[in-house]
Amino acid sequence: MLKKCLKRIVISIPVLIGVVLIIFVMLRIIPGNPVTTMLGEHVNQAVIDKVSREMGLDQPLYIQFFRYVGNALKGDFGTSYRLNRNVTKIILEAFPNTVKLSVCAAVVAWVIGITAGIVAAVKQNKLLDRLFMGCALMGVSMPVFMTALVLQYVFAFKLKLFPVSGYDSLICMVLPAIVLGWNSAGSIARMTRSNLVEAMQGDYIRTARAKGLREWGVIVHHALKNAMLPVVTMMALQVSSMLSGAVLTESVFGIPGIGRLAVNAIETRDMPLLQGTVIFTTILVIAGNLVADMLYSVLDPRIREGA
Repeated sequence: MLKKCLKRIVISIPVLIGVVLIIFVMLRIIPGNPVTTMLGEHVNQAVIDKVSREMGLDQPLYIQFFRYVGNALKGDFGTSYRLNRNVTKIILEAFPNTVKLSVCAAVVAWVIGITAGIVAAVKQNKLLDRLFMGCALMGVSMPVFMTALVLQYVFAFKLKLFPVSGYDSLICMVLPAIVLGWNSAGSIARMTRSNLVEAMQGDYIRTARAKGLREWGVIVHHALKNAMLPVVTMMALQVSSMLSGAVLTESVFGIPGIGRLAVNAIETRDMPLLQGTVIFTTILVIAGNLVADMLYSVLDPRIREGA
């Protein structure tokens, strides 16, 4: 297991380097001068040249890249142009808010998705099955920002059950968690249903029923155990996606997480901050994939090396 884990980490290194290179080049071929954006359009050219030299922006692109990679390996993603603060510290301050939102969203997705998938499989081709799968399809298809605006209007503005925005209490996280978790809940529900329906056709299920076991015991202790293996892998991947992809949810609900940092960095063309958020989220996605692979190997002995 350790050997496989190290192999996956080694394979992920070129991916991370490629992402760093792409984002570094793309941000520097976009028209415009970041120093002008930072100081204003009417600043003197001599001042622009001086600041560019101090920031190292007058050096060749390859020198800037290798210097940036060297600093990033030490955990230093540079200094924000707008905030004039260390990017790493800014990201680490915002990361707990994203973690809080992602954990709440994951709980919502898992509880709703698994429950709906099991009920839909048990009530296959009946009213509950069609109802739950219709809601799951809506959750997968409906854009996140549309879901957020509808829930804000209905439950915050009209019914006044929840705050419109904020992050300082658990009740403030209810609507954002539902918005972020609904899409994942739909995917989990659909996969749980399809896997469970397939598992219920197995010979071992007929054997369990022949032994006189109750139907729910057969489902929970036999069919669900095998049906949940791919679902668990998807759930692990979704957590990393939530951590790295909560941009719209954080922007709509005013949560100062990593996603909102990235949006602000794009608006102000704060290259170090945007590079830092992209690289940090890439690391999260790679780590999520690694955890999912390891978890699947633990849960399913058939795919372990040497098994």
